[in-house]
Amino acid sequence: MKNYSVYILLCADETYYTGLTSNLVKRFDQHQSGKYKDSYTYSRRPLKLSFFAEFSDVNSAIIWEKRIKKWSRVKKKALIDGNYDALPNLSKKNFKKE
Repeated sequence: MKNYSVYILLCADETYYTGLTSNLVKRFDQHQSGKYKDSYTYSRRPLKLSFFAEFSDVNSAIIWEKRIKKWSRVKKKALIDGNYDALPNLSKKNFKKE
């Protein structure tokens, strides 16, 4: 059975990159070595693997990757820190514009 990982990298510029792969170790090494010069992470190295979750169903992994990519930095940080109870309250719709 193939597993898929949704992952979040912390970049050197303190931004987050979210991705999906079927081989997390290989993909992280590709990011870290700068294999793809046009990628978001290329000029933001070194990188740190901050979070990953494994899925046995690729469609579920794709849904979660897309969902996380839309999240705010604060919400991603809560996920990374394991502060799961805070996630619902960190939705963008819960923040009022002033």
